[in-house]
Amino acid sequence: MGSRGEKEQLVAEVKAKLEQAHSVILADYRGLTVKEVTKLRAALRKEGVELQVMKNTLGKIAAEQAGVEGVAQYLTGTTVWAFSMQDAVAGAKVLKEFAKSNPKLVLKGGILDKKGFGPQMAEALADLPSREALLGQVAGMLQAPITGLVRVLQGPINKFGYALEDYRKIKEKSA
Repeated sequence: MGSRGEKEQLVAEVKAKLEQAHSVILADYRGLTVKEVTKLRAALRKEGVELQVMKNTLGKIAAEQAGVEGVAQYLTGTTVWAFSMQDAVAGAKVLKEFAKSNPKLVLKGGILDKKGFGPQMAEALADLPSREALLGQVAGMLQAPITGLVRVLQGPINKFGYALEDYRKIKEKSA
């Protein structure tokens, strides 16, 4: 990273991403090969997560400009930023899964609602169901009462149908 203008442009881009992202996960990637980082970047991209590597000082400035609090303590050593642009848990899930087969990648913390958090919260965020899974659960919960109502209403209708059929048979016998 050369000129002051380039640094200012990067800070402005990161600030914009911080304002748009649903969540950001910070991880230490020291020791990963270029091939491993490329593989991680591809896995993240599939989930709508953008990966950014930058100097911690520039990250601190961008976070400060975006109004993010409590993140500076996690910006030490080598840091990769994963901006979850579609689903708040996507970045955490992919990074945690990637770290299982690549122990050199370590979750350091993250940002949610302009507040910094530590590695335990990053792990907890990774364990939450995805947005699609939550929507499916909500849809199932909303559908269950309707299905039950249909069954309840069908019962009397079926009984009425059986009663009419019995009445028809009685009328036929008497006629």
